[in-house]
Amino acid sequence: MLELLIAAASLTAVDAERAFARDARRIGQWSAFRKYADETAVMFTPQAIWAHEFLATQKDPPKSISWGPSHSWTSCDGRTAINRGPWANAAGKWSGHFTTVWVRGQAGWQWTYDGGDTLVEPKPLPKRVEVRRASCAGREKIPAQYREEVKPIARIAGKPPADAGQGRSADATLIYEWRVAATGERRFEAKMWDGRDYRTVLDQHIAAPKE
Repeated sequence: MLELLIAAASLTAVDAERAFARDARRIGQWSAFRKYADETAVMFTPQAIWAHEFLATQKDPPKSISWGPSHSWTSCDGRTAINRGPWANAAGKWSGHFTTVWVRGQAGWQWTYDGGDTLVEPKPLPKRVEVRRASCAGREKIPAQYREEVKPIARIAGKPPADAGQGRSADATLIYEWRVAATGERRFEAKMWDGRDYRTVLDQHIAAPKE
């Protein structure tokens, strides 16, 4: 049992993303989404929605989409990460990109935010993943507002999440926030601690869906 726990602790968010994608092909697309989703995970349709409530009514398609990470930004303590990469439709055509926030707890790696978009000129999955880790230095300089404990979002059945949210790693070296407009336009921004200050690593603007 101890060996299994050690092995699980050594898995990275990149490993988790790849396992998630494999399971989508093995057990079904939405079944895999349910398996890896945190209790308070959020998706967008295009408004924010609790993932478990949305997924509860979804039937797996005959063939899953496929995806993989191209970039991964992780906290200093290695327990929170943001993955980004391309996704391909069921026919195998690269069609867009995704962004997933992962948190490692007692249940292992679980995703808590998942959003994506199509691209006019999508890029295929690269051979290597670019991994960047937040600095562990100078954490005493992190503003107090970011070092305060973050209370988990309360999920109330039947009540959708707010139109904005934020989160950060337990050590406050990786922070992110998102906002979705009434039109469905969405923004996601992530910052990483570099030892002196926060640096923006992602600033995504997802256009409102076309009618």
